[in-house]
Amino acid sequence: MIHEPVCRFCRAPLRHTFVDLGMSPLCQRHLRPEQLSEMEPFYPLHAWVCSECFLVQIEEVVPPQEIFGDGSYAYFSSFADSWLRHAAQYVELVSERFGLGPKSLVVEVASNDGYLLQNFVRRGIPVLGIEPASNTAEAAVRKGVPTLVRFFGAATAMDVVEQHGRASLLLGNNVLAHVPDINDFVSGLAILLAPDGVLTMEFPHLMQLVEHNQFDTIYHEHFSYFSLLSVERIFGAHGLTVFDVDELTTHGGSLRIYAKHDTDNTHPVTAAFEELRARELAAGVNGLAYYASFSDRVKETKRRLLDFLIDARRRGKSVAGYGAPGKGNTLLNYCGIRTDFLDFTVDRNPYKHGRFTPGTHIPIYPPARLRDARPDYVVILPWNLRDEIMSQHSYIREWGGQFVIPIPELRVYR
Repeated sequence: MIHEPVCRFCRAPLRHTFVDLGMSPLCQRHLRPEQLSEMEPFYPLHAWVCSECFLVQIEEVVPPQEIFGDGSYAYFSSFADSWLRHAAQYVELVSERFGLGPKSLVVEVASNDGYLLQNFVRRGIPVLGIEPASNTAEAAVRKGVPTLVRFFGAATAMDVVEQHGRASLLLGNNVLAHVPDINDFVSGLAILLAPDGVLTMEFPHLMQLVEHNQFDTIYHEHFSYFSLLSVERIFGAHGLTVFDVDELTTHGGSLRIYAKHDTDNTHPVTAAFEELRARELAAGVNGLAYYASFSDRVKETKRRLLDFLIDARRRGKSVAGYGAPGKGNTLLNYCGIRTDFLDFTVDRNPYKHGRFTPGTHIPIYPPARLRDARPDYVVILPWNLRDEIMSQHSYIREWGGQFVIPIPELRVYR
C-alpha cells in the first residue's frame, strides 16, 4: 500500500509537491571526528502544500524528541548580535504597548538560552521560559531566567497554569514552524493565555520564502511554513483571533502576529493586518497555482551555485564557508557540496568547533581560521545575516577575498 501523507492541520490528503529536496540528515547534528566513519541517518525532505487549507509542510519523519530533546541541540540564539538587538527592541515595544509590569507574567515558548526573557528580568517583570532542549535551557537559567524543560502543548499549558497562572504576554519566536502537532500546540496557547492577555508569534513568512527562493529554510526541524492566512485559519480554529501583524526583516523576512481570545474586545483588528491579508489573497496564496513554479526555480539555483564553484575550483581559487546554520545544511546537502568545493566553514558557536557539518562532513572552525587561510571566496551560509557578517569580517577584502551570497540568487561582493 502506498503511503499518503495528510495535512497536520486539516487532515486532508497531501497530493501536491511544493519542492522535493531529496534526502538530508538532521541539520543541527554536527559530527565529532570519531563519528565520521559511522553510518549517518538521512531522511526525506519533501515539502507539500495542502489543497484544502494551503499549509506548506513536510511530514514528521523524525520525532521532535530526537531533534531537540537529548541535550545536544546546537542552536544558541545569543550568538547572533542582530538577533539580540531584535529581542531587546521587542521587549521595549511590548512592555510599553501592553503596560507590562511587576504584576504581569511573561511566558516564552521555546525560550532557548534566555536571549529574550533576560530583558524582561532586567525590567523586574516576572518570566517563565519553556524549552525542550536541556543544554540551551541550562544556559538560560545561568542568566537568571527560570526555565521549564518540556515540550509545549495542551498538557504542559495546563501544568503551567496550575503552578504559575496564566500569561499576560505569551510569546514564541521561530517555534511555530518546529511543531509537528500544530493543533495540540495552538490549543495549549489558548489554555495558557490570560483572558485579557496578548499572544505574539514570529515566524518566517511563506510569501518571502516563495518570492525570494528561500528553499534552504526548509529542513526537518521546520515542519510547517506559514502565510498570514494559514495562521489566521489555524488560530481561529482554537478560539484565537489575530488582530495585528508586523512585517520584519529577520530570517529573510518574517511576520510577528498579535493574537487574543475571541472573547476579548479590547484589541481591534488593525489596518496593517487587513492590508497584508488582502495582499496575500491578491497574490493567490490560497490557490495551488501560486506554488507551482517554485520547484523549478530551486533547481536553477542549484545549477548556478555549482557552476560558480566548479569554475572557481578550476581557476585554482580557494573557497571557505561562513556559518554552520540549519539552512546551510539544506543547501550543502541538496547541492552536493562537500570539501571538494568548500575547504572548511567557520562559526561563532564554540559548540560546533572541531565538528563537521551533517552529511557533507565539512570541518567547522572558529572565525579566526579565515585570517589564517585567506580564502579567495567566503560563502555566507546564514545569508539572512549577510550585512552583519560582512561588516564583522571586512578584513577579508584586505587580501582580495570576496563574499558570496547563494540565496535568493548567487551574488558576489567584492
